[in-house]
Amino acid sequence: YSYFVLVAMIAGTTWASLEKSVLEGFRLLFAERWGIATLMDAYFGFLFFWAWVVYKETSKLKSLLWLITILCFGNIAMAIYVLKEAKRLGQPIDLG
Repeated sequence: YSYFVLVAMIAGTTWASLEKSVLEGFRLLFAERWGIATLMDAYFGFLFFWAWVVYKETSKLKSLLWLITILCFGNIAMAIYVLKEAKRLGQPIDLG
């Protein structure tokens, strides 16, 4: 599942970027209440996931770097973190 999320998010982000810039996308989102609510939902989810990262990571610097990465790249960063942790734990990496 993590691989699917990673590939789908990269594809979707690339596809959207070909039409307009991320700054234009944010401008359009902020023009609508549902856009703001959707961003709030996403970013609170990112912070919730980051709380788990803080729990798992021993380095405060690594935790801070993951926060910045998650806030900038969202589910792409979260999928990479899950894949990294699965590999570190020697767990089979899911394919879907």
